[in-house]
Amino acid sequence: MAKDTTDRRKARVRRTLRARAYGKPRLSVFRSSKQIYAQIIDDEQGATLAAASSIEKTQREALKTGADVEAAKAIGKLVAERALAAGVTEVVFDRGSYMYHGRVKALADGAREGGLKF
Repeated sequence: MAKDTTDRRKARVRRTLRARAYGKPRLSVFRSSKQIYAQIIDDEQGATLAAASSIEKTQREALKTGADVEAAKAIGKLVAERALAAGVTEVVFDRGSYMYHGRVKALADGAREGGLKF
């Protein structure tokens, strides 16, 4: 039953994003209990433009754990750096079914520090 509520929440967030995206790619966040992942997706082409996660080898060595605010901020900066290299400067933030709080907020702040606008 809980899966239904998270699916509805995710669909509601995506519906509002699509309405105000105006062709911008979206910065999608997935957080598990041990890692955090972010990717920039162009929905018109159905392609991932840039991605970063705390499970990458360089991040695993640099971070204490993939499940804290510091790791989320580092991943936000990394995905922003990769997006700028791919020519993306503006995105819409897709928090999925997660509250804008804690690790999700830290990832967004890191991406803003890295140069992305949203």
